Amino acid sequence: MAIVAVVIAGVSVALFVYAGLSLFAPEERRVKRRLAGLSDYEIEQAAAAEPLLQPFSARVIAPTAGSIANVVRRLSPTGYSERMRGRLTRAGHPAGMSVEALLALKVVGAVSAGAICLGVMLLMASSQAGLVVFVLAATVVGFFIPELWLRNVESKRKTAIRRALPDMLDMLTISVEAGLGFDAAVAKLVSNSTGPLAEEFAHMLQEIQAGISRSEAFRHLSTRTDVPEVSTFVTSMVQADVFGISVSGVLRSQAKEMRTKRRQYAEEAAQKAPVKIVFPLVLCILPATLIVILGPAIVSIGQAFGLIE
Repeated sequence: MAIVAVVIAGVSVALFVYAGLSLFAPEERRVKRRLAGLSDYEIEQAAAAEPLLQPFSARVIAPTAGSIANVVRRLSPTGYSERMRGRLTRAGHPAGMSVEALLALKVVGAVSAGAICLGVMLLMASSQAGLVVFVLAATVVGFFIPELWLRNVESKRKTAIRRALPDMLDMLTISVEAGLGFDAAVAKLVSNSTGPLAEEFAHMLQEIQAGISRSEAFRHLSTRTDVPEVSTFVTSMVQADVFGISVSGVLRSQAKEMRTKRRQYAEEAAQKAPVKIVFPLVLCILPATLIVILGPAIVSIGQAFGLIE
């Protein structure tokens, strides 16, 4: 009931604030209706001439997030922002998230978790020492929840890249052996594929077309993905480019090796399954089975000794 009361109070406050803003800012609504009937060019010109016509996210949310991120960047250890930037890159920048948005989200998560915990503890009328400990713990957890989510996204993306690499290499091998150049084969692959690995290949192709050397573009691909299989493929392709080795032969051998590694990963996951299933078996299935099996026996024994009527 306490949690329900807190939620209802929060929703009520939010609705009250929204109603107040709607009453005191009718002009903005009229401007939005006027903008809806303008062309894209007219909207761009109006936004450039009058900053207040820009979206709320661009006028308020983005500057606020930038200010919070600057504070966190100054208070955080050296290199923390760069580590977050690298993690965002390896995760593929989910939802177009930047480093500033991630740092602001961490602060908002910490404040929100601490405030919710404080409200719940006050409703439960807990002791002051316990209140401080729980609020601090909730604040720390709320601060690190966005980072844990980002790590999960990064892990899933790496797994998707690892699984898609052998098939991508097979398609590249077929295209190169059919007479296409490597860049044309990559372009063909990107246009007919989806997924994180196809996006990284497209990024690599854009870098090559922009004038970056192929070896450097390959190294950037390895850095962005941070997958051992991709690093092995990149090393082989750089060596083939330097020593003039046949690209089709390298692609074929790499595709074969990656299929073997993918099968080994699947076998490893299958070997881990019995160990992982022990915990739900002991905590969930075994107690229920013991209750079903031993329950009638315990009742019968209790009745025989007069412990149960």
